Amino acid sequence: MLRRRLNRLCGGDENRVDSRTIYVGHRPCPDTEAFIPSKFCDNRIVSSKYTVWNFLPKNLFEQFRRIANFYFLIIFLVQVIVDTPTSPVTSGLPLFFVITVTAIKQGYEDCLRHKADNEVNKYLVTVLEDGRSVKKESEKIKVGDVVEVVEDETFPCDLILLESSREDGTCFVTTASLDGESNHKTHYTVQDTEKDLQALTATIECEQPQPDLYKFVGRMHIYKAEQEPAVRSLGPENLLLKGATLKNTKKIYGVAVYTGMETKMALNYQGKSQKRSAVEKSINAFLLVYLCILISKAVVCTTLKYVWQSKEGQDEPWYNQKTQKEKDTNMYLKMFTDFLSFMVLFNFIIPVSMYVTVEMQKFLGSFFITWDKDFFDSEIQEGALVNTSDLNEELGQVEYVFTDKTGTLTQNNMEFIECCIDGFQYKHRDTHSEVDGFTMTDGPMNKLHQKAGQEKEELFLRALCLCHTVQVKEAGSEEVLADQVDGIDGMLPQLEEERGFIASSPDEIALVKGAMKYGFTFLGLESKSMKIKNRENNIEEYKLLHVLNFDPVRRRMSVIVQTKSGETLLFCKGADSSIFPRVKPEEVDRIRMHVERNAMEGYRTLCVAFKQLSAEEYAMADTGLREARLALQDREEKLIAVYNQVEKGMSLIGATAVEDRLQEEAAETMEALQGAGMKVWVLTGDKMETAKSTCYACRLFQRGTELLELTVRTLEDERLKREEKLYELLQEYHRKAVQDAPPVKAGVTSWSTANQDYGFIIDGATLSLVMNPQLEADASQYKSLFLQICQNCTAVLCCRMAPLQKAQIVKMVKNSKGSPITLSIGDGANDVSMILEAHVGIGIKGKEGRQAVRNSDYAIPKLKHLKKLLLAHGHLYYVRIAHLVQYFFYKNLCFILPQFLYQFFCGCSQQPLYDAAYLTMYNICFTSMPILAYSLLEQHIDIAILLDNAALYREIANNAMLRWRPFLYWTVLGIFQGLLFFFGVRFLFSNPALQENGQVFGNWSYGTIVFTVLVFTVTLKLAMDTRHWTWINHFVIWGSLAFYVFFSFFWGGIIWPFLKQQRLYFVFANMLSSVSAWLVIIILILLSLLPEILLVVLRKPRGPHSRQKKPSQSNVGGNQSSQSSARPLLMRTFSDESNPVI
Repeated sequence: MLRRRLNRLCGGDENRVDSRTIYVGHRPCPDTEAFIPSKFCDNRIVSSKYTVWNFLPKNLFEQFRRIANFYFLIIFLVQVIVDTPTSPVTSGLPLFFVITVTAIKQGYEDCLRHKADNEVNKYLVTVLEDGRSVKKESEKIKVGDVVEVVEDETFPCDLILLESSREDGTCFVTTASLDGESNHKTHYTVQDTEKDLQALTATIECEQPQPDLYKFVGRMHIYKAEQEPAVRSLGPENLLLKGATLKNTKKIYGVAVYTGMETKMALNYQGKSQKRSAVEKSINAFLLVYLCILISKAVVCTTLKYVWQSKEGQDEPWYNQKTQKEKDTNMYLKMFTDFLSFMVLFNFIIPVSMYVTVEMQKFLGSFFITWDKDFFDSEIQEGALVNTSDLNEELGQVEYVFTDKTGTLTQNNMEFIECCIDGFQYKHRDTHSEVDGFTMTDGPMNKLHQKAGQEKEELFLRALCLCHTVQVKEAGSEEVLADQVDGIDGMLPQLEEERGFIASSPDEIALVKGAMKYGFTFLGLESKSMKIKNRENNIEEYKLLHVLNFDPVRRRMSVIVQTKSGETLLFCKGADSSIFPRVKPEEVDRIRMHVERNAMEGYRTLCVAFKQLSAEEYAMADTGLREARLALQDREEKLIAVYNQVEKGMSLIGATAVEDRLQEEAAETMEALQGAGMKVWVLTGDKMETAKSTCYACRLFQRGTELLELTVRTLEDERLKREEKLYELLQEYHRKAVQDAPPVKAGVTSWSTANQDYGFIIDGATLSLVMNPQLEADASQYKSLFLQICQNCTAVLCCRMAPLQKAQIVKMVKNSKGSPITLSIGDGANDVSMILEAHVGIGIKGKEGRQAVRNSDYAIPKLKHLKKLLLAHGHLYYVRIAHLVQYFFYKNLCFILPQFLYQFFCGCSQQPLYDAAYLTMYNICFTSMPILAYSLLEQHIDIAILLDNAALYREIANNAMLRWRPFLYWTVLGIFQGLLFFFGVRFLFSNPALQENGQVFGNWSYGTIVFTVLVFTVTLKLAMDTRHWTWINHFVIWGSLAFYVFFSFFWGGIIWPFLKQQRLYFVFANMLSSVSAWLVIIILILLSLLPEILLVVLRKPRGPHSRQKKPSQSNVGGNQSSQSSARPLLMRTFSDESNPVI
């Protein structure tokens, strides 16, 4: 790390200029007077957080930044420094346990990162040095080295492609680990480079490292003997990125331009922001309450101590004379130390072990998602994946779901359905009775039996065969031929089509295969020559002059080709909104009807246009493109300007319709989510009509849903400016959806059926107006109106969205009033921004690579798995951890309240009620395992019922079980039982002779009886709350009680040499020899649990909980049904359809 920083400080001039100069193979140029190689960073990748030397201090610093850990550290130090009534071990041991467990977990995770780094850094690569191939470790690659990479290897650093084993100088690459796209991308060698790389003398001038994966600007100066240096432009098509994989190319050579932490992959790596769950925030709020209780207790006891000692004779009794040092001590300092002593005595009311139990519950609980067989997908042979276990309970609190469309709601598996040529619809049929396989199914009535004409048809099909970046993968001897976009797509049926297609988009393969259905076959690209086979089986050859690449802003791509006769043609395809303004207006009307109808049917549509270029037009375009590609500054802007100049005045030929089928059970899943009270928003880059039909198919929009549309089309008004029209529509929709909506009844949540009549649609351009109006004063008003409308709609569709806009919408909802819990789900790199922005991010292991999966908190194979993840796992995780948190505070209040009451009977002398061993072991051993087992295994409602009845999810919404009302219930219960423990035992001690021999019990016997009642009561309370018994629950509950009894006998039955005083020597055995003690223990346990028993017995179950367990699944006997029908306390502590307890 230090070396890398020094490299950056001393590494030549790259920090001072906008470009860097690289010498290929470290060979100086002929016209360079002095060759001084620049210093760049090495090729080591460092993703780990710690080293052996800094792990301890750095990890301890990070852990003690947590308020709870810091608080317990202070308490421990007070016990060490000040003369406190309890040993420092009582708080030091639990704190040490928590710190150690967390450090081991974080150390293990960092070891895995170190291991992953070493695998990358120590990987052997081949480097050309002095004409020889030398094996080197990846971390030793330097900028300027010429590196050899073979097929299926990943690139060790960012390389400029110099040579390829393919004859046409290209290579194929997949970048799934970078941008999530696992399709094949084509990259090109630099023109005019030497075949013998050892003889190549060249320099590369390029921009400094920057994170944009799709942007690279540079040029190469190639020096040849007695010739002027040749200058060649370098762009993203020449750059091979670290992390990408070489495909379908035997071998390539490239020169390293960016290494190590300066590669685009490393610059794009950003640690995920720390996401905190609502439960963690509730814990902190409850901790503050208990901290206030703790301080109040300490203040009361300190005050009473000095009030009592102010009475004559009480401060210095004859049997306890003060030393001279005590007499000389400042009174205020003594009061402060007494206050600290009381804080230490009562500090167990704040449970340090709760944090480690919560950590273990989250970590171990996450395995249940991974192990769930219902999440296993046989197609990809994978199950669910948990990247973040800290958010398990958040899955049970989701209020808003933001979903992508393509690949998430749909399969991203494109199939050519039909096309429209010159206003006529052509639909392929599998019968050969139609001439040329064409059939016309609609169009003008008077032309019912006509076709567009052979010339137009063939022009359209040629456009489909030529306007793309598809590559043909020829047959190998043992190779399965299939279309490769995101893996195997299927065999081509005809024998003459013994080839697979490689493309950057599934749409492109679908269109090329569509042209094949109609008799035009793309044969491949060889040395800038594109070959197609027409209907007559004749081979046509076109010279590829330029490719005008697709980008999301232009939403179109073009090719310029030259026929054998010398004609120059431009073919263009793209979205209708991008093509229509660039063609003749009279041609648009014939096609628009078909495009809109196809979009309404849910098909993805593209329009196809062409233009014949004159010699002058082509010469101008060629010059402009070459100059723009050589520019180091503003290259992209210059290219787009040339593109726009060429792509105008085109002729519209037709349009295509490609179907992307719905995901399996997509409609049922969306219906279940809405039934659970979640608002579903669809955020997509697709056009409105296609996305709207998908929403209808998924049942997000119903037939009775009134759609409120806020798009560029609805803003068109001759009378008003766009912003004025926008405000007018927002006001109108607000009045309709918010002001005129029926009022929500008390106790009914915001997703009541009264608000299920409206759906909202907005596009990207209008959203920009809403988020960034011309007048900043309007921004908050627009956002507020927009948000209120959306919150009162059942479903919201946002179409034509850029990735950044998706994240903006999620952020806006997340930060709205009430801070609702948001979930984003997507499958592609364009969904990463919204996945990172939401409280919970879900990635789908789909066909657009794994970028979304890697950046998500949870990953599932299919959309249908989201239903069980939320309605079953999320529901159970939340109930379990909510009960864990409330139970921890309850049992510690029961524990420490008798200690507080005891001070009133011992002159507030800080005398502990319990032995130090009990103080230390209570939270670590005696009561920790039963609640951990409960929080992992409890199923208060059967999973099948949770899935069938989505409305059950609403009962726990809005953090219902960790609100102040149930918290107050648990606190009152703890106070009641604590009072009962203390005064019940005190009533027993009103009889001085409790043993047969007339001996009396002392104060340690008093505390031991209280502690015994306490341990048995809180453990049996948990047993009463348990609805799903397993052998593990039985083992830890009854085992914990047995261990307590065994430990008490063992601890008090032996004289321990390391103890200065042994307070519990034979105390426990003597206590159990008294029948009175036995009687009081049993009676107090029963009285403590009596309110719970009465509630279970007398309360009639209502609603779905009356059938929590399916009878067929009962394996405990007849008692199971009656027991499971009783509502658990954890579900009775908040209001739903039944009356509350409190």
